[in-house]
Amino acid sequence: MQTVELLKSQASSLSMTERADLAYFLLSTLEPKEEGVEEAWREVTARRVAEIRVGSATGRPVDEVLTELRERYP
Repeated sequence: MQTVELLKSQASSLSMTERADLAYFLLSTLEPKEEGVEEAWREVTARRVAEIRVGSATGRPVDEVLTELRERYP
């Protein structure tokens, strides 16, 4: 466990961007990669960005969404 504690200590001194990159890397190692999943997410993301740009997407305030999630998953 000393190694994990050392890594945590070192990680806490990273910038927010570096910690986010490290978190993404670690999370991506927890689940096996399925073929086509990343491409499918890229397509969904591109479609949603396009919807936002043309104004056809409806958004909600983040506070409202977070409140709903906290109520749903206490």
